[in-house]
Amino acid sequence: MATFHVLAGANGIAEHTKLRKITVSDLFDAFKRGVDDFMVKPSHIVFLCMIYPVMGVVLATWTSGANALPLLFPLVSGFALIGPFAAIGLYEISRRREAGLDTSWRHAFEVRHSPTLPSIAAVGVMLLAIFVAWLLTAQILYQTLFGAAAPSSIWQFFNDIFGTGRGWTLIVLGHAIGLVFAVVVLCTTVIAFPLLLDRDVGAYEAIHASVRAVLVNPIPMAVWGFMVAALLIVGSLPLLAGLAVVLPILGHATWHLYRKVVEPLPQTSRLSIQRPRKGGGRKRQPPVVPG
Repeated sequence: MATFHVLAGANGIAEHTKLRKITVSDLFDAFKRGVDDFMVKPSHIVFLCMIYPVMGVVLATWTSGANALPLLFPLVSGFALIGPFAAIGLYEISRRREAGLDTSWRHAFEVRHSPTLPSIAAVGVMLLAIFVAWLLTAQILYQTLFGAAAPSSIWQFFNDIFGTGRGWTLIVLGHAIGLVFAVVVLCTTVIAFPLLLDRDVGAYEAIHASVRAVLVNPIPMAVWGFMVAALLIVGSLPLLAGLAVVLPILGHATWHLYRKVVEPLPQTSRLSIQRPRKGGGRKRQPPVVPG
């Protein structure tokens, strides 16, 4: 890359991304398009995302000892906090399919050649910091209620959680605190990574645009957050194996959500050259929200 830039774009100037207002129906359309992307070549998409269930099984095994058992749920649920960063390869596949380019699985890793890689890494580090903060918060909450001593067995642990008042306090407060972390991630990264993959705007503008997207579309973004949470729960139930399908669909759908929220640039201003679509008239776009 010609220059190492993180906060601003290559020209050193922070851009101001133009946003649109969307509706809940746009969310379902983005999700449908995500399913379509997944169905085109599900084999390589599942291959890319099998790492998530494997990591979940490894974590479950690692935390099967009593010492780390209280962190099992925070670790598994915390995947949602770093999911936007982990799905970058899926955004690239959707971008390439949209442009009429080859969508072979190897192209999912071409982000490593992107001039925005430092900015992408910076936002990724922010998510990692949030993930670590969530784990520490969960540990402090558990130790506040049950003390520093580890449960003597897995059965005692589950009895403490589901059979005592302190356990239900942990469940309620833990979910409430987790919701706060999830809202922070949603607000700061809902379109950040797709935007950086599409344009060299810098990490600051990517985060800023995500926050503005949520403020402009509070109800649709809240619905999107609940959709993501519900699908992750469903995908986690069969020993996390369902995440091999849920995660790629959500990743692809996030790219299409980005397309609906962000006003496109002129063709010549894009970060990467894309092939024009064949045929079809121009679709009427939603109104643009001034930046």
